[in-house]
Amino acid sequence: MAVNKKGTKQIADNRKARHDYFVLESIECGIELVGTEVKSIRNGGVNLKDSWCSIDDGEMWVKGMHISPYEQGNIFNRDPLRVRRLLLHKREIMRLLGKVKQEGLTLIPLSLYFKDSRVKLELGLCKGKKLHDKREDMANKAAAREIERTLKERNQ
Repeated sequence: MAVNKKGTKQIADNRKARHDYFVLESIECGIELVGTEVKSIRNGGVNLKDSWCSIDDGEMWVKGMHISPYEQGNIFNRDPLRVRRLLLHKREIMRLLGKVKQEGLTLIPLSLYFKDSRVKLELGLCKGKKLHDKREDMANKAAAREIERTLKERNQ
């Protein structure tokens, strides 16, 4: 992911998305915001937990993303849950639309970060996990932790 590179700063991460979905592909895109929303994001007032993306009339929109109102924003504050447009090339949007329609995949925001002075959104093309997949992932993580723990004890 591009967040660890120089000039980037992580703002928010959607950990629930990685728990509920298999991420097949991730795409970096811009997001259309107003000034008070950017100031609120700089203060950490954003939540991606229940957000998703949809494609309407050839444009991509993020829905359910909560950006808290800026405290000093008075009349310039917008609705915290308003629908925001994502900035992608038309051919990328059409390619994603084809995958969503044909393969039954979902578009989920994975993380929000600053890249230099611009706010970027990492969008994931995801496939839903079944309950047994989630249990299998948890068992694999527990086994990996146990292996690490025993290796640490042996090395001391």
